[in-house]
Amino acid sequence: MCVRTIINTLTDRRKKIFDKIMLRVVINHNTGCWEWQGPTSGKGRGGGYGRMSLDGQTVAVHIVMFTIFFGYIPGKKQIDHKCNNRICCNPDHLQMVTHKQNQKLRDERRKS
Repeated sequence: MCVRTIINTLTDRRKKIFDKIMLRVVINHNTGCWEWQGPTSGKGRGGGYGRMSLDGQTVAVHIVMFTIFFGYIPGKKQIDHKCNNRICCNPDHLQMVTHKQNQKLRDERRKS
């Protein structure tokens, strides 16, 4: 389903959160990435992911965006960036995977 079609069907709460995210996003027209311009999880191992405050909690922007568009993420699943860009929150660039799949994809991307 097209992202624009999904945006039109979002509930009021999800639409407000989506709008809050998009205020800090710049669209990279070369890659199609929606690049988060706000705070990140810092540098180093596991760093570089967009972070935002939501209901008093600090959360990963890409996970919030995935949830807005696709719903619940089971506890044993992770969200992978198909574009390999940690600040990207374009739902078309995100996919739900297992930890093992995420590691395999990471390793494959390092080789190329």
